Amino acid sequence: MEQMQTPMAEFLQASMSKIKEMVDVNTVVGEPITTPDGVTLVPVSRVSFGFGHGGSDLVKQRSGFAGGSGAGIRIEPIGFLLVKEGSVRMLNILPPANTTLDRVIDMVPLILDKAEQFLDKKAEDKRAAGAASSAEDAANVAAEAVAEQFDRA
Repeated sequence: MEQMQTPMAEFLQASMSKIKEMVDVNTVVGEPITTPDGVTLVPVSRVSFGFGHGGSDLVKQRSGFAGGSGAGIRIEPIGFLLVKEGSVRMLNILPPANTTLDRVIDMVPLILDKAEQFLDKKAEDKRAAGAASSAEDAANVAAEAVAEQFDRA
């Protein structure tokens, strides 16, 4: 069953299509920029939008429809994703946080990065120590085998 297209539906479709034209993923996360030293910067923006519609059928005075719609969009750059040597950091361009809680929340990504780097280094050290221990064990076994061969001879 086909639905009848009302003037309100047309207003809504027109507004939504215009918003869709203005806001896409490239509006929020921009095109990457690579610097000569190998650092990649990806611009990040905050996008807010709103719209309203209203209308009514005119019955008493004359037949027809009266209505209107409006929409607004705000695009605010908030920072850059900084990609360097496999690690990603957020470089904020907004003013610093005013409250202690806001500062703590802003520091969470940095703390997580530091913790990840610490754990990666610890795992790498463990692997290196394990490899050195394995090499030492192999050398000891080989030395024992050589010594055993000399004892038999």
